[in-house]
This record gives sequence, structure tokens and C-alpha cells, in this order.
Amino acid sequence: MTEWNFADAWETVADLLPHAPALVQGERRVRWEDFDRRADSVARFLLEAGVKAQDKVVQYLYNGPEYLESVFAAFKAGLVPVNTNYRYHEDELVYLWDNADAVAVVFHGTFAERIEGLRARVPRVASWLWVDDGTAACPGWAIPYEQAASSRDASDRTRAPWGRSGDDLLLLYTGGTTGMPKGVMWRQDDLLRRLNAGGLIRVNEEEGVDSLRKTIVGSGPALLPACPLMHGTGLFTSLGALLVGGCVVLLTDRHFEPAELLDTIGRQNVNVLTIVGDAFAKPILSALDADPGRYSLSTLLAIISSGVMWSEETKLGLLKHHPTMMLIDAFSSSEALGMGASVSTGSSAQHTAHFILGPEVRVIDPDTGTDVRPGSGHSGVLALGGRNPLGYYKDTAKTAATFPVIDGVRYSIPGDYAIVEADGSIQLLGRGSVVVNTGGEKVFPEEVEEALKRHPAVRDAVVVGVPDDRFGEAVTAAVELGPGKEADEAELIDYVRTQLASYKAPRRIRIVPSIERAPSGKVDYNRHRAEMAEWIGVGAPVPASGTDRA
Repeated sequence: MTEWNFADAWETVADLLPHAPALVQGERRVRWEDFDRRADSVARFLLEAGVKAQDKVVQYLYNGPEYLESVFAAFKAGLVPVNTNYRYHEDELVYLWDNADAVAVVFHGTFAERIEGLRARVPRVASWLWVDDGTAACPGWAIPYEQAASSRDASDRTRAPWGRSGDDLLLLYTGGTTGMPKGVMWRQDDLLRRLNAGGLIRVNEEEGVDSLRKTIVGSGPALLPACPLMHGTGLFTSLGALLVGGCVVLLTDRHFEPAELLDTIGRQNVNVLTIVGDAFAKPILSALDADPGRYSLSTLLAIISSGVMWSEETKLGLLKHHPTMMLIDAFSSSEALGMGASVSTGSSAQHTAHFILGPEVRVIDPDTGTDVRPGSGHSGVLALGGRNPLGYYKDTAKTAATFPVIDGVRYSIPGDYAIVEADGSIQLLGRGSVVVNTGGEKVFPEEVEEALKRHPAVRDAVVVGVPDDRFGEAVTAAVELGPGKEADEAELIDYVRTQLASYKAPRRIRIVPSIERAPSGKVDYNRHRAEMAEWIGVGAPVPASGTDRA
């Protein structure tokens, strides 16, 4: 069987499309031949620095061409890219880099001061590559990235003595909002095949790189990941676009600005936009509604969302502005790609959290281990078979829990619960690790959050459980109102009761200035639990543990 490796695939694309754009950010345009050459140069620098097979190379970067260049370099040299959340503080960074056994870190200059305070705590890191972002001079302990990226000529492809393999890894660290980060180990061959299976353009996997020569007859789709490359949604969709000769278009502002995104779509002829649910979609829709006709969406074929629920109301609003595009809600996580999807077009939008199951997915009753019967109304946990990660790096216990063998088949079970409808589709309930157990009833926060966000005054919401003497846990919510909007606690609680069973309605609601989502669109449930418990005046809740959506 053919074994795929991203370096071999991308080098083939560079040979086929040398002058086509591979990476664009503002005025910067990196052609495929330059993408290839610069990655070769960084790979050679790392090899000359003494790295060994499958050593770990960290991307501690905002979105930018250097992120994907250094990932490509790691693939070329048989090394392992490691993402890093740029919002982490020193202790979190030390934990992650030590846990990953990192030997090299590529970082934006704005992080130099933070790194200065922790370098002594990560002695394995021998190479520091400084990416100039205009914030400060390169520190003496680092090497300018441009120096490493521009030292090889175009004909000098880099290949490590140990070669490349489909077994080579990519480490995707996840779970920082529900416990210490965990490194999800993806074999490149498995990851590439999973991404290819969900791509808008697909290659023949069994023909290897020769299939790229047949499939790629010109530049592929222009993809704009609105979310950070440091998270799976942004990174994985970018890897998939590059596989078929596409171009990754990156925003210049480090804070999400809908106007910049919409202007960039028109200016760069973007074909596919990647977002993370309503955290991105609602501001985009507001900008379109506020100034109809200003932005050109004519080249946009699809918007892909993953990781956070995307509401039916928002989808319908977006389709009014561009009815011919597809809105794809991809149900995936860092540990499980391809669990399900829903597609909305024209004047019809799929219901919130309603998905068609992927071909290798089961919904299993966690108590009996048997499949949930469609139409029974019972909930179960989703289990994905087929090509999955090897597990969590250096964590056999969590690997065994998330990737069990059932009936002789190894599954990925990140902890998402769903009800199976009579037609075999699913209604996603939410992640079990954040479920609220109140008086013996399970309440999934995502369901209540969506009910709150339907209120015309609510911009965003997060629901958590806090200790309660009578019910064990009480459903509570933090709510962010829209600009100039007003609503009080009693009104919002009553509003939820008109949509859901009374026991699911929050007992207390706290109006906050901002939910403070991460750049990926996710929320820190542990922080909100602690803040809500303090506000109400009850004991601190026990932190949740589990996996995150990609």
C-alpha cells in the first residue's frame, strides 16, 4: 500500500506549479517554488544544528507564512511539528515544550521577552529561530529566521539521512481549556488520507504522488483560515488545501476583524473560508448586514466551520448574502476527523448541531457498549473507526481511555454525545466532559448556550455547572449582550424556558462584558466555572477533564 508523506506531496506540487502562489499575507506572496526552497533551507539549518529523526520542532507563532514554511521544513527533515497556543503563560509553555521533548522553537519576536524568562527551564531546546515582526531586535541567543530560510539555492532539496515515512508524526496539542494540554499523535499517512477524504478536490490515494500529477492541472483553491494555524481547524484545512496545489491566504491583523476578512476575500479571490462556528460567523454576518453590497463574495464557494456549534439562524443570514455558496459544518475534533457533516445551500440551512454521520462512526450507549437504536430518543457517545491518531504523546492512560478497542476495532471516542434520529442522522448534544449533572439530569451546555444566543439581545453565552447543595450542580450562565442591547437575568431565564425543559434553564445568569473566547473560538469552561462559583458564593468546582473539538 502507498504511504503518503506531506513533504513528498508538497515537493511534487512545487514541481508542477512553481510560479503559482502558495502563501499570501497582505502584500507578501510566496510562490510554490519559494515555499519549497525556503523550507529546504530551514530544514538544512535544523539538520546542521544536530537534530535527530522525529525530533520535535515547535511553532510558537501567530498566523504567517513562516508557520507553514517551518512545518514544511520539519516534514522535509523527518521531524515533528508541534503547535503552541500563543496565549499560554510561562508555566504552560514550559509544560508543553518539556512534555513534547522540543529541541527547536520558531517564534515571533513579540514573544522574545517571555521566552527569556523560561529558557533555562527547557534545556532540551537547542535552537531558537526568531521571526521578525517589528517588535524588537533579535536576542543574542536566537538566530534570525530569514538567515535560516535564505541560505540554500533553489536546486538543493533537503532530505535527512533517515529519510521520510508515512509513519512520521505531526503533534497537535489540545485540551488546554479542560486540563493540561495533550499531544495528539497523527501519522502523516493517516492524517493526509483523512484530509483528502473530506476535501473539495480529492486525489487517488493508492496512486501516490503520481495522482497529484494527474489531478493538479492548475492552481488549487484559495483558502482563508480565519482561525489560528495553532489550532487543528486552521492547520488541517491549510494542509488539505496545499495538498491539491492551493494557496493559503492569511489575515494580517492578529485580532479577528470581520471587515479585513471580507475585504481580503474579494481582493484575493478566496474560494474557501475556514471559521469556528458562530464566534466568527455572527460578526461576519453583522458586517455584511451593516453594509450590504460593500463586499464581494462572488469567488467564495464554501465556508467550512468546525469545533463550535454553528446556528441555523446564522447560516440562513449568510446565505441571503451569497445563496450559491455551500456552508459546511464539519463535525470533527483533534482526535477524530470525519465524524459527520452538514451542508447548507440556497435558502435552506441545516438545523443547529444536526449532522449526517461519517461512514465509520457508531453511536454507542456508554453503559451497555451497544449501538444506540435510531429513533429511540436515547443518547450515546460517538465512536469513530478507521484511520485515527496513535494516541496521546507519553500518556498511555489517556490514550487507552480515548482510543479503546471495541469488537476488535480501535475507535476514537473524544466524548461527544448525540441522539440518533430515525433517518440515521444525529443531533449533537455536546461534550461529556463539560456536561452539568443537576438533580440526576444531564444538561449539555451547548444546547442551553444556543437557546440563549437566539435571544435578540445576546451576542454570546457560556453555560457551566457550579456546586449546589440540593441538586449537586446548578446550571448557570455567563452572557455577553450585543452593543446597545439590554436584557436582565429573569428575562433571559424565562426565554430559555420557552425553548427547553425547565431543568435545563439556568438558575443564575451573570451579564459579563465579554465571554473572552480564545482565538480559536473556544471558551475556557474551567475559568468560567471558577468565576461563576465566586460570583454566586459557593465552593470552587472540580475542574473538568477531557478532549476539545478541533
